[in-house]
Amino acid sequence: MVWTDYLLALPITLLTLFALGILLIDLMLPKEMKWANAVTAMVGVLFSAGGVYKIDLWLHSTGSPLQLGFMGTMIVDHFALYFFYLFLAATAITILVSARYLETEHENHGEYYALMLLAVAGMMCMAAGFDIVLIFIGLELMAISTYVLVGFLRRDRRSNEAALKYLLLGAFSSGIFAYGLSLIYGLTDSTNLYVIGARLPALLQSEYKPVAIIALLTTITGLLFKIAAIPFHQWAPDAYEGAPTSITGFMSVAVKAAGWAMLLRILGFSYNFNGRVVSWGLISMRPIYVPLLVFVSIATMTGANFAALTQTNTKRLLAYSSIAHVGYMLLGLVAGTATQLSPDGIKGILIYLLVYTFMNLGAFAVITALRHRNVIGDELDDLNGLYSRAPVEAVLMLVFMLSLAGIPPLAGFWGKYFIFLSLIETGHYALASLGVLYSVFGLYYYLKITNAMFMGKVEKSEEKLPISLSMRAAIAVTGIATLYIGLLPNSFIELVNWALGIAQNPNVAKLTH
Repeated sequence: MVWTDYLLALPITLLTLFALGILLIDLMLPKEMKWANAVTAMVGVLFSAGGVYKIDLWLHSTGSPLQLGFMGTMIVDHFALYFFYLFLAATAITILVSARYLETEHENHGEYYALMLLAVAGMMCMAAGFDIVLIFIGLELMAISTYVLVGFLRRDRRSNEAALKYLLLGAFSSGIFAYGLSLIYGLTDSTNLYVIGARLPALLQSEYKPVAIIALLTTITGLLFKIAAIPFHQWAPDAYEGAPTSITGFMSVAVKAAGWAMLLRILGFSYNFNGRVVSWGLISMRPIYVPLLVFVSIATMTGANFAALTQTNTKRLLAYSSIAHVGYMLLGLVAGTATQLSPDGIKGILIYLLVYTFMNLGAFAVITALRHRNVIGDELDDLNGLYSRAPVEAVLMLVFMLSLAGIPPLAGFWGKYFIFLSLIETGHYALASLGVLYSVFGLYYYLKITNAMFMGKVEKSEEKLPISLSMRAAIAVTGIATLYIGLLPNSFIELVNWALGIAQNPNVAKLTH
């Protein structure tokens, strides 16, 4: 190992150290001081963000857009740094939401925050992994931590049931995924994504092509499970409903973003390295997996949107909403891999993940705020008359719902805009039309939530909604970000261009001059 290896692993190392520190400090804290665990976790996130920034400065000083470490198993480039910042932002907001929520549930334990930080360390390995072994280790670290977090409400039967279902289905999908990766290793004699990408084209012209197709199908099955695409979505509604509401929000953005980072790393996309286009992973199998992605994206949008219509539980409704958004992002992947030099679809996915982080976490923060005394806050009826009890939160919830529906000028509009633009640019007019149709269709169930808040019947016994300072901060940050990105998107579009290493396209990247 050289000193650069330690630098590249600095954010992951800091998260791990703070996670272990929380476990030790928690033993010495009295019950009334358990809030210190949240403070320690937030400090750990900030230290890790400082480590990411230090890597960013070092890459800038060297003039190189990427750096390989740990004998080529880890690649830290702008793409990885983008996801690092995204994971840490989602985690910071989740910590703000969790502080009061855990007290309400009487489950304020240090293990909660330690597991969250360890899950983020696994996510960073997934985003920066350039070796399928490291990616799989990161995946399992994230998954095992998340299994425990889903079942963290030990006295809640729904939480226990959700964790068990998630564990069983997750273990099954991980087994299929590992089988696919082992076949890839057997075919290419390497676990390095660049070497795999270089050797696969020759194998596809040989008698080993059927085995390569089986490897692709089993690998992509594991990948689609992690992003909850239909028909591999069965775990999501139950896990979202049973998990602590703060963890539901964390899973819907951070865990899903990590799944997308892993999917893009393994399936491969073009990268502009010093003016030379470099590809890796399974990108040479693009003609085989793109038709499959088209089918899965259509099935995902159709199934999720129709299922969301009948939901009366807000967490299940947002779970199906989350699945529907996966369908839209898969359309971006179809467009982004249509030709080797078409990055706009991938850019659309990264923008979508950015805006989704804030608007979805904001929606779950409002739902989490409803949990007080004997009110669980998960049912649609719990939102009745929210405007009279918490007018600011109700208005912000309206903003989040309209943003999720893709209504301009909110942040969610730009996610869909770039996805549909990339489809039109690559000639997928039918898919673009279908995506727009389902976006309009999805507006109905988002308006069900807003209708309950503003038009629902208010019970006379309802009091003003008690909302803690940290909860207000989380809702304010997500609300401001949703509005700011929607109104002034240029800097965030440039950030995504930076993440992908692509030059500014005046027709797409800039909206104003």
